Amino acid sequence: GAYSLGINTMLCLSGDHPKFGDHATAKSVYDLDSVQLVRMVQKMRDEGKFQGGADIDCPPKMFVGAASNPFAEPFDLRVSRLAKKIKAGADFVQTQCIFNLDKFEKFMEMVCDRGLNEKVYLLAGITPMKSAGMAKYMKNKVPGMDVPDEVIKRLEGVSKAEQPEEGIKIAVESIQRLKEVKGVHGFHIMAIEWEEKVPQIVEKAGLFPRPAVENL
Repeated sequence: GAYSLGINTMLCLSGDHPKFGDHATAKSVYDLDSVQLVRMVQKMRDEGKFQGGADIDCPPKMFVGAASNPFAEPFDLRVSRLAKKIKAGADFVQTQCIFNLDKFEKFMEMVCDRGLNEKVYLLAGITPMKSAGMAKYMKNKVPGMDVPDEVIKRLEGVSKAEQPEEGIKIAVESIQRLKEVKGVHGFHIMAIEWEEKVPQIVEKAGLFPRPAVENL
């Protein structure tokens, strides 16, 4: 369906539990987990087979993506979970929003120790904070998020009117630091209900014009 409309990139997610959405009583569906979904799309593309075994006349040439949360517990299993998605067929991976840069750098060391950085394109997730209130909400209410107290204190250290610009500065500084981390191939900028700020962040972080990259 999607491929017939010209869409050639698919991000395979299991999604959050319904209780975190606006239909909290909806029933979860567990027919496939995210690893199995990646494998299903990869099989459709490379083997020309539906999951049930039927042939596909025109296999969808999808660039298959997956997500990774470097901050979920248990931390030591995060890289193994990523490895499963890569083995299943993920071509690229985008991470959860990164605010704890020290922990993410440790995660990337573990990724590189296993050679996974040579098997997949990894995009580091960046989200600019609009305010200290947003930072507190993400720290306390959003599952799998790791927002250090230092980030909140920095935002609280300026006036409310200045907090949006300070949030952009933090995002830009994060990108500039993570550019130097081995295994990071690019960035996924998630400006939540603030999409108009993406060009500003990209420009200030030196991501435009886009750099030339080599195929894996």
